[in-house]
Amino acid sequence: MSRSDAIPMTRTERRAAVSLAGIFGLRMLGMFLILPVFALYASTLPGGENHTLVGLALGIYGLTQALLMIPFGMASDRYGRKPVIIVGLIVFALGSFLAAWADTLWGVLLGRALQGAGAISAAVTALLADLTREEKRTQAMAFIGSTIGLAFAFSLTMGPLFYQWIGVPGMFAMTGVLALLAIVVIRYYTPDPGKVAFHSDAEANPARLGDVLRNGELLRLNWGIFALHAAQMAMFVVVPFALLDAGGLAAEQHWQVYLPVLLASFALMVPAIIIGEKRGLLKNVFVAAIALLLAAQVGLALSMHLFWGVVAALFAFFVAFNILEASLPSLVSKIAPPEAKGTAMGVYNTSQALGLFFGGLAGGWLAQHQGFAAVFVFCAALVGLWLALAAGMAPPPRVRTQMFHVGPLSEEDARRLATRLTVFTGVEAVTVLPDEGAVLLKVNQTGWDEEGIRHLLQGGH
Repeated sequence: MSRSDAIPMTRTERRAAVSLAGIFGLRMLGMFLILPVFALYASTLPGGENHTLVGLALGIYGLTQALLMIPFGMASDRYGRKPVIIVGLIVFALGSFLAAWADTLWGVLLGRALQGAGAISAAVTALLADLTREEKRTQAMAFIGSTIGLAFAFSLTMGPLFYQWIGVPGMFAMTGVLALLAIVVIRYYTPDPGKVAFHSDAEANPARLGDVLRNGELLRLNWGIFALHAAQMAMFVVVPFALLDAGGLAAEQHWQVYLPVLLASFALMVPAIIIGEKRGLLKNVFVAAIALLLAAQVGLALSMHLFWGVVAALFAFFVAFNILEASLPSLVSKIAPPEAKGTAMGVYNTSQALGLFFGGLAGGWLAQHQGFAAVFVFCAALVGLWLALAAGMAPPPRVRTQMFHVGPLSEEDARRLATRLTVFTGVEAVTVLPDEGAVLLKVNQTGWDEEGIRHLLQGGH
């Protein structure tokens, strides 16, 4: 453990991390709570016999989110974090209520589009960066990441039960109410940032976009998150019907499959991630997880009418999904230039949202025109291409990014400081951002001279 890891968060940082993690979790609930039951619910609505429309209703959330995510972040730089987040939450709530009150699939589709248009994730990340010290920001981001994972697991297991208790309209209305309550949290509980500033590690910088898009290793990862979430969304156009037809399980009973499958998959994910990180085998674990994901899609295509075959394939899918969902952001962080990390994550998150849209639309069209098995063949093709790309990736460096606040510097002082930092043991790359008053170092995961670096930075450089 490094010294910065041992430094506790301040009360303000804890309040920021907890409240903003809740906002992220709410958005995941809005996206995923209906996922395990929506296809069955949609089939009861006018227009629901058209699987293309069902897939579009599932995926349109991702399209509007992808289009508006970065603009919302840029607006928060200009108009303030909290006002932009509150506007986004109002838009999200309006979309939720519209979907709840809709009595046709077209109405639900419009509500889902409006939900996604409340694309506040970039603004929330920027607010978190305003409220945390550089050395605690990674920990705060990791807390948000774990909250998102828990929200996804909660959605899959509790969605079928909420479907039984309040129905899909009730679930939409519930997320709308929660969004309005989140406004109260943002307004009165989340600390106010003393100063809004740009953070290269957390925000997209258009000037760095070319560097990110020309980086072949990052492009592989962007394709990966696109393919992963396209396959996920396409699957759920079909999987609810597979569980109903093959196992005779009504929608409200599907949690009996998802709960044990998710618990078992989490139990296997943790040791896999530890082995990859601690033993320098991250590429091996990563590629093996993609291969398992491919096997899951093939298994679903071949066993759609065999209940236990579907369950086994879902188990393989969630083991792979959980490993990849945890590994991909870590790989982006390791590979991206420190000064472009926020931009790299912005492109990555946009790719994820576009994958949700494309997967829903393509899955619905294939289910409508080619049959359910064709959906899994399509997913297998996406994942197979990803496997080929991932096999050729360079082993990721065993590094992590460390940030330090040093205060504003002149260009000359920044160059001089960067030169002095390069000689320390374990330092792989140095970036000094004079306008932000920050130093970003890529250091070995073990064996870097933290004490010496801190002494230099705290001693007036």
